[in-house]
Amino acid sequence: MLTKLRLVVMLLLGAALLAGAVGAADLTDSLQKGTPDLKSAGPLAFGADGVLFVGDPQGAAIFAIDTGDKGGASPPTGALKVEKIDEKVAALLGTTAKDILINHVAVNPASGNAYLSVSRGKGPAGTPVLLRIDRKGKIDEVSLKGVKFAKAALPNASDKSRQEAITCIAYVKGKVFVAGLSNEEFSSTLRAIPFPFKEADKGSGIEIYHASHNKVETKSPVRTFVAYDINGETNLLAAYTCTPLVKIPVSELKPGQKVKGTTIAELGNRNRPLDMIVYSKGGKDYILLANNSRGVMKIPTEGMDKAEAITKAVKDTAGVKYDTIKEWQGVLHIDKLDKENALILVQGKDGQMNLETVPLP
Repeated sequence: MLTKLRLVVMLLLGAALLAGAVGAADLTDSLQKGTPDLKSAGPLAFGADGVLFVGDPQGAAIFAIDTGDKGGASPPTGALKVEKIDEKVAALLGTTAKDILINHVAVNPASGNAYLSVSRGKGPAGTPVLLRIDRKGKIDEVSLKGVKFAKAALPNASDKSRQEAITCIAYVKGKVFVAGLSNEEFSSTLRAIPFPFKEADKGSGIEIYHASHNKVETKSPVRTFVAYDINGETNLLAAYTCTPLVKIPVSELKPGQKVKGTTIAELGNRNRPLDMIVYSKGGKDYILLANNSRGVMKIPTEGMDKAEAITKAVKDTAGVKYDTIKEWQGVLHIDKLDKENALILVQGKDGQMNLETVPLP
C-alpha cells in the first residue's frame, strides 16, 4: 500500500514539474525565422525573453521580433547617456539629423539596453530602422534579416489617418494592447491581441467625455497609455490630446464592442501627451506623463478607484491631481531604466536631442 502511495506521489510530482516546464516556455517559441516586412517603425514595447513588439502604422500591423537580447545573470547597472543622439543616429545611417525621426524609445528590462524606432527620411516613404544602445552608449542597428518574428495584421485600420492607425502599444499579461484609429463608426479603437499571435480582431470602439471640448468623442485616438491594476482589475489609463485622462477596464475590450471610458482627470487644453510610464516609490505608485506643452506630470494612482467621473465642461484642470516636474524640460519620450531611474529622450531649445538617465521623482 505504501509503495503504491509513493508511486502516486511521484507521478503527481512529475506531472507538476512537466506543467511547470510547459508554463515556462520561452516567449520566442512561436516565432518563425524570416525577414519582417516593416513599412514603418513606430511605438515599441517589450515582452519577456528579449521579444520586442513593434507597431507598424503604415503597414497596419504589429510585429513580435526576437532581439536575442535576454540579458545576463546580474541585473544591468549604470546610467545610460548619449549626447547629440540625433546627430549620431543620422551619421550611423548616412544622413543628417534633419532627415531622421526618432519615433519611440523602449528599454529592455532584461538587459537594460535601449531600443529606438527611427525613420530614415520623413513621411510615409521613410525607411524604418531599429537601433540598440547599450549602457556604454554604443549604437548598433538591429538587423532584421533572418530573425525570428511573428506578425499580426490589423483589420480595418484607418485609411484617412494611416500614421495614427497605431499610436501606442503595450504587452500585458499575455496580450498586446494596441491604440489607434480604424475605419469603424467609433474610429478611436483599442485592440487586445493574444500572444502568440493568431488573428487580430477589429477591436473595441472607444467613447469618452472630453471635458476641455465639452463633448463626447469617438474619433480622437488614445495618444499614450499604461496598464494599471485598480482593485485587482487591470485598466488602461489613457491620455488624449487636450488632455483627458481616462480609465478603461480591459475586461470590456471585446471585438466589436463599444466601450465608454471614465474620464478621471482633465490635465489642460492646448496640449498633446507624448509618453507615459508607471513606477513605484516609497511604497506608492505614480504615473509620469510627458507632454508637448505642459511638461512632465507626476500623477499619484492612490484614490483612482474612487475618482468621480468628469461629465461637465472644464476650463483648465480638474479631477485627479498632479505635480509638474519642473526640472524635466523638453522630454519627448520616457521609459523606466530600472527601479530607481528613468531614461528620457530630451530635445533642447536648440533642437539638439540627448538620451539621458534621471532619478525617478
